[in-house]
Amino acid sequence: MNIGIPKERRPFEFRVGLPPAGVQILTSHKHKVYVEHNAGMGAGFSDQEYESAGATIVYSGDEVFGRADLVLKVARPTEEELEWIRPGSALAGLLHLASARQDKIDVLLQKKVTAIAYEQIQLADGSLPVLRPFSQIGGTLAGQIAARLLQNNWGGKGILLSGLPGVPPAEVGILGAGVVGTYATQSFVGQGAHVTVLDRNIDALQRIQDRFPGVVTLLSTERNIERVVSYVDVLVGAVLVPGERAPILVTREMVRSMKPRSVILDLSIDEGGCVETSRPTTHESPAYVEEGVLHYCVPNMPGITARTAVHAFFNVAMPYILELADKGIDVALANNPPLALAVNTHAGQVRHLHRLTDGKER
Repeated sequence: MNIGIPKERRPFEFRVGLPPAGVQILTSHKHKVYVEHNAGMGAGFSDQEYESAGATIVYSGDEVFGRADLVLKVARPTEEELEWIRPGSALAGLLHLASARQDKIDVLLQKKVTAIAYEQIQLADGSLPVLRPFSQIGGTLAGQIAARLLQNNWGGKGILLSGLPGVPPAEVGILGAGVVGTYATQSFVGQGAHVTVLDRNIDALQRIQDRFPGVVTLLSTERNIERVVSYVDVLVGAVLVPGERAPILVTREMVRSMKPRSVILDLSIDEGGCVETSRPTTHESPAYVEEGVLHYCVPNMPGITARTAVHAFFNVAMPYILELADKGIDVALANNPPLALAVNTHAGQVRHLHRLTDGKER
């Protein structure tokens, strides 16, 4: 199979679709891999490393897309990349199409592209193995980002997460006790904050309680969310429904009830966000003030820890990528149910994709 690894074109996306170690595995299985010039530079991988792994370096995005039967990306393709993608080919990446513009999905359907969303590869127990390392990174980053945003020079209220003797720590509320929520809890607890976690799954709350005995756990009801939102200094949205837009759990009215210069980190923004006042931002301009509250809504948070993210991704995703390459797209999808659940478009049809879009670019 011809496999293409393009350079990511979205701002502040430093990751790459596969490290040289993954390319070496593919080429050892007699597949042809085309890597765009400097595609791995942001993650610290040189063209020479890819060439040593058996890849062919190409010098335009048009060429890498045009040659590939299977394109391995990180972020959802841009309009330009959608023009380049070859009809009938396959595309794998963190696509988050549930919150994408409809015209982008239309192009994938018109070109009969098989779009495989890594974040939707789902095992029988409901776990998301390929999304997991990115969720772990996002949750871990939440603590250090919130600590910075609480500083006065970032527009925060000037609170130290840990507090000091005689001064109480910051109050943190986390919506969601999944992987993101668990690692965010670990990050905030490690910095000494007082943490409350809400989830509608009592078993998930039990796992949080067992792992972090000092953390408060609450069922995620509208009343409990209203109560927690009203007193926290930091609110973290960590809600995920695979293949669907994130539900709005925090209304604008709830945001108005927050203490001035509090901080919201909406880590669900890849799926549209779980806070009504959230809108996507970038690493260049990550935060804005709405209703007197500082909002941080960067979709590609793990993109700034690119080397760690790519290595962690390779560890979990390579078996699926190799199966697609070795067996062919159709056979691999037919024989691998977790992989089949990740298909968003195939043969001009929508698969496993439930949209609630507001029409905004995500």
